[in-house]
Formats: sequence, C-alpha cells, structure tokens
Amino acid sequence: MIESNLKKYSQLETLNVSRETFPALEEFRSLLLSENKKINLISKSTEKDSIKRHIIDSAQIIDIIDKNAKTCLDLGSGSGLPGVVLAIILKKKGSKIKFKLYEKSMKKSNFLKKMIKHFELNAEVRQKNIFEERELEADIVVARAFKPLQTILELINKNFSHYNSLILFLGKSGRENINECLKLWKFDYEIVKSLTDVNSVIVKINNLRKA
Repeated sequence: MIESNLKKYSQLETLNVSRETFPALEEFRSLLLSENKKINLISKSTEKDSIKRHIIDSAQIIDIIDKNAKTCLDLGSGSGLPGVVLAIILKKKGSKIKFKLYEKSMKKSNFLKKMIKHFELNAEVRQKNIFEERELEADIVVARAFKPLQTILELINKNFSHYNSLILFLGKSGRENINECLKLWKFDYEIVKSLTDVNSVIVKINNLRKA
C-alpha cells in the first residue's frame, strides 16, 4: 500500500522534488489522517484523495519560492498545509529557510509542534491571532484556504512592516477576485495554473500598495 501511494507523488518530479522526499510527505499525510480522527484538521470528504488534494496541492508552489529567502510565514497554518509540506521539501533540498506557522487554535498548534519535532524542521509555531499582531516581517508570506483575497491584502498592508512576496492559493473565482482587488490596490502579480484543479490558480504578488 505504501509503495502504491508513493507512486501517486510522481507529479512532484516536474517541480524538482526528489523521490527521496516522497516517503516523508507520505508519513506526514499518514500522521495527519490519524490526528484527523481526533480533531478537525481536514475535511473528512477529502481524506481518500488527500495526496492530491492536500499534499501535492500544497507542494506545487515550491518552484516559485525565492531560494534566497530567509523566512516564510504561513498565515493560518491549520494542519500545516502548506507550511509543513514546504518545510519538509526544502529541508530535503538543504534550504535554510525558516518557517513561521501562525495558528490561533491550540489543538492545531499542538499538532504543528509535533510535526516540527518529528521531522526536525526549521520551523516554529506562533499560537496567535495574526490579525492582532503588528510589525510582522517575512521574506515570503503564503496562505492556503485562509481568508478572502481582499482581507489578506488588508492584513499585509496593515500588519506587516516587511515582506517581499505573497503567494496565495485561490479558488475558482481567483482571477475575478484579483481584478476586483485591482480596483482598490496596485500590485505586480504572476498567475500560475493549479496542478491539482483546472479551475483554480495560484497568484504571486509583489509591491502591494493602495490604489
């Protein structure tokens, strides 16, 4: 069963994720599913397809992360998607990027801490409400299934004193949401098609400012 599951990660090879990384990703998925029986980390309906829906989906931004970045902040990290997945892959690549996982739920934060310790990741958990934090700093900010785009842009503008890139997973209305936000904001952006959902997109944003 494990071998057949590992084959399902082959799509990641197009992103220069080595096969040697697949067992660690599969182990994380297994631990996630086990913990999901106790606390709500992912939707029960996505468990069977969790390799594609959660692990590959989270991993797909690995190629657009600046390899020279020193810090990556995951907004509302939840079950570590994408933060823990990215940290596992980058550890295998020998990266020195430090991950800051913001999650206000104590139960989810405790799960994240277990994963960081288990996989010996260069990461730390901040069990805080990100909206109450000020003067935040990170080279890269990522968010998946967190808040609407407009809310995230307001958060970045108000609560961050420094960031270089913002990488967001957007759903079916992603392009429409970007166009709506461009009425209120100015920013440079790059849209990447999702590997796991033909209707979804990923957007990388730089130079955010009020219109």
